[in-house]
Amino acid sequence: MWNQLEQRELKRVSRRISGYSDGQLPAPGQPAGTDLLPQIKHIVVLMMENHSYDNYLGMLTGRGEGSPLGPDGEPEVSNTGVQGESVPAHHLASTIQLPETPSQSWHATHLQWADGKLDGFVSATQQLMPDKDATVAMGYWTERDLPFYYGLARTFPLADRWFSSCLGPTFPNRRFLISGTANGLIDDLPMNLADYPEHGTIFDLLSAHGISWVNYHPLAGGKTGLRSALRHRRRMLRRRLRSLRVPNPSSLAALGKDMQFTGDIYPLGVARYMLHVRGTDQFFSAADQGTLPAFSLVDPDFKVYSEENPQDIHKGESFAAEVIRRVMHGKGWANTLLIWLYDEHGGYHDHVPPPPAVEPDDVPGRSVFSRRTGIHALLRMLAPAYVKNAQKVDAGPQRYDRYGFRVPAVVVSPYARPGYVTSQVFDHTSVLKLIEQKWNLPPLTARDAAAVAPLDTLDFDNPPAFAVPPELPEPALRWGSWPAGT
Repeated sequence: MWNQLEQRELKRVSRRISGYSDGQLPAPGQPAGTDLLPQIKHIVVLMMENHSYDNYLGMLTGRGEGSPLGPDGEPEVSNTGVQGESVPAHHLASTIQLPETPSQSWHATHLQWADGKLDGFVSATQQLMPDKDATVAMGYWTERDLPFYYGLARTFPLADRWFSSCLGPTFPNRRFLISGTANGLIDDLPMNLADYPEHGTIFDLLSAHGISWVNYHPLAGGKTGLRSALRHRRRMLRRRLRSLRVPNPSSLAALGKDMQFTGDIYPLGVARYMLHVRGTDQFFSAADQGTLPAFSLVDPDFKVYSEENPQDIHKGESFAAEVIRRVMHGKGWANTLLIWLYDEHGGYHDHVPPPPAVEPDDVPGRSVFSRRTGIHALLRMLAPAYVKNAQKVDAGPQRYDRYGFRVPAVVVSPYARPGYVTSQVFDHTSVLKLIEQKWNLPPLTARDAAAVAPLDTLDFDNPPAFAVPPELPEPALRWGSWPAGT
């Protein structure tokens, strides 16, 4: 029944989207959906939240381009505050982050970039959040804090030029991951999530060609089923209403990041939810049994162990370590490729300027609070303080012609090249490019058409170097060693 309903949903989606021509297939002489990389049967993407390369891996010596170090082994990097004070890069004493600090909003990120000077990480906080500790943006953690991540980056291929897809926060960057475009989104407000990209999402392409996929995430109570699907449907309907009417001014301040799984940032029908959205426990079971789908997107609990502030990064590391460990020791390991990465930098400093990027489409960035309509004029009249703050958060050039800051990224597979560092320029649409090159699928936008897949990290000409999974360090905090929901 659900498969038939999904086909109806796909037909409705297909009326709203247009596809690229078959001439843009990786192998134009073969049908779309043809498997061009049979050695890999399972692609898994584990995307965590809000950390830059230097913030996490800047102190990884001997591999990749980390923070530039002086003779004393400390980073030779600093930023200047609005009063001319120098704030050097420094080790953060606690793994528990501060609330809302630093900021990765659209405006803050562009201030941090500062036309490529990268000297606005401290002053951005001082300008936009003067009551917060602006020095945190220059902080970093070390191998002592993140032993599993450092061991992972020392063992498997490390990408030291993997950039987030735009100079902005979570929602736009996760949209790039699944659709090759932010489709005009520049913030994390849930009222902006009722649209759909012109050429659809990678999920549409996979379903249209009968390629299995699942978006795994923690479920309330750990339960899946129709009740959960209907709960999701109600949330999506509330979003649509928010996009059409003036929100209650008294509840505007409560509007915030409202996402349970990445597929949630575009409308998703009940049938597709039932078929393709499952719980974390189901991921672990499928990984153990070697029954993962062709493509898995694994999301953390965004409130507890995604590593976004104010969370303890040890909890996120423990979750990621468990996901990677279960994949490596599962029955499907021999034919699996896993990519561990982050959606964006979280406001933390990085010393490598993001390069220019191909604009995905002709959809400009826009804020719901900057629209010049009667409804939004009324909104500005009813809740001026909140709207003013939202406009400040969304200010800046509203284009997608530059990558965001570098994020940690490691490719994990039996076929991975030992001791390899790739310095090719990647962004989140490189995941789309990988999927397209494996299954001979057309690009979704100009961005993923121009992207490079991280295939240089793999060696298919020799026996798999990691056929036997390597031993990796234990995370600082073991998964499940704290009460559920804390």
